[in-house]
Amino acid sequence: MRQVIITAALTGAVHVPSMSPYLPITPEAIAEEAKAAYEAGAAVVHVHARNPETGEPSSSNELMSDILERIRSKCDVIVCVTTGASQLMTTAERLLPVEVFKPELASCNAGTMNFVLSEIAEKIDDGFGWEKPYLIKTRDNVFKNTFDGLQHYIETMSEVGTKPEFEVYDVGMINNLAYFKQKGILKGPIYIQFVLGILGGMPATVENLVFLKQTADKLIGDYVWSVAGAGRAQFNMAMVAIALGGNVRVGLEDNLYIKRGVLAKSSAEQVAAVRTIAEISGHTIASVETARAMLAIKNK
Repeated sequence: MRQVIITAALTGAVHVPSMSPYLPITPEAIAEEAKAAYEAGAAVVHVHARNPETGEPSSSNELMSDILERIRSKCDVIVCVTTGASQLMTTAERLLPVEVFKPELASCNAGTMNFVLSEIAEKIDDGFGWEKPYLIKTRDNVFKNTFDGLQHYIETMSEVGTKPEFEVYDVGMINNLAYFKQKGILKGPIYIQFVLGILGGMPATVENLVFLKQTADKLIGDYVWSVAGAGRAQFNMAMVAIALGGNVRVGLEDNLYIKRGVLAKSSAEQVAAVRTIAEISGHTIASVETARAMLAIKNK
């Protein structure tokens, strides 16, 4: 039986607190979410920091340190630290947590793109005052991930022993990774997270996921992959990924619902659901130890 790695993305920088009372924003709430997701079957948790008073995405190392310490005290899950804390932050701000905390795993966005969240602003009542301006600003912003920046991310992560998780939103980003592999800057096995359904990236369809996998097979070769479907596409993309031999990311960062019209009370609910899908398909869930081996994460 194949083993499937489940990642839980706990809070992110896309959704805002007005959208769900269950979105965790304090260090303690995020750590509790990590523990619950781990107990439900997640081998990896993907973490962002937020201002605990307002829920606004934060690049504070103090907050991230608090989150990481709390998670470590509760469970031995693999923690993937974001370098996409907010698309409105500078490259230096986004990379600093990797340099400071040297996590086992960190996200690395594989190319520049439009990453538009402004449509959400039309659907919420802004209870904190920052939410609508934050979301609307993404309409005239470019999520900048240049080749110089990517090389800096890759080399920094290599120096501190952190495995990059490359977030791929469109097919050209696979070509970017192939370039760095060909130059000898990026060593395998490469870990790719296909992220589908973001406005500005590829739509979340079966055809697009198959195309991305086929392209990565040809251009990358030695890689491990997972898929994150945004919003209502989450579980559809999860089922296709499992069928195609991939791994799965779920969590409140990507989707606030457990089924149509019903808010998920935690990322753990979604982990449990995708675990069921995997197990009834004849697969088992990768333990933390197995996931470390599959992703070739260095022992710290």
